[in-house]
Amino acid sequence: MQESTERREIRDEVADHREPDHEIDPLFVNRWSPRAMTGEPLEEAEYLPVFEAARWAPSSFNNQHWRFVYATREDEEWETFLDLLVEGNRAWATDAAVLCVVVSKTTFDHNDKPVSVHSYDTGAAWQNLALEAARRELAVRGMAGFDYEQAAAELDVPEEYEVEAMFALGERAPPETLGDDYRDQEQPSGRKPLEETTHRGGFK
Repeated sequence: MQESTERREIRDEVADHREPDHEIDPLFVNRWSPRAMTGEPLEEAEYLPVFEAARWAPSSFNNQHWRFVYATREDEEWETFLDLLVEGNRAWATDAAVLCVVVSKTTFDHNDKPVSVHSYDTGAAWQNLALEAARRELAVRGMAGFDYEQAAAELDVPEEYEVEAMFALGERAPPETLGDDYRDQEQPSGRKPLEETTHRGGFK
């Protein structure tokens, strides 16, 4: 992992597929979603910092709506998390070091009223996490392909919380370790032009 004091640059594997239109920190461009992982476990000192990065995300009323419920491949709950995934995700996520279900609290702590931005704030925490993982050159990939109701039931998620997503985290492996269905997709994706997603003065 590169030390934070070093000058970051867009990595070669990323530069072949991505070119920002405006000058930004390369960290944002370098973050992508690899599937190929080694199957090796990670020490807590290697993965807890990504949750620490998520901790410092902005949140409405400082409610910190996000919750991360995870298992490592050494935990007895590992198979429970793996079984939540659809077959296509399970095929590669079995080589992750950490599987996590992302949950958000839908009410405020101070008055129990509904929070309209609980998913928005939890997404900000996830982005912090993903950027820190990218900075550490770890593979992290978010997933929507899993059983949300089963996750809530198996993990005893309280009623005032909503299951949002899952992600897999681990040491990166070469694309050749993936099955044929995913090997050719193991590369950073491009993005729409800025003018398609950013509108000045009104939606148009």
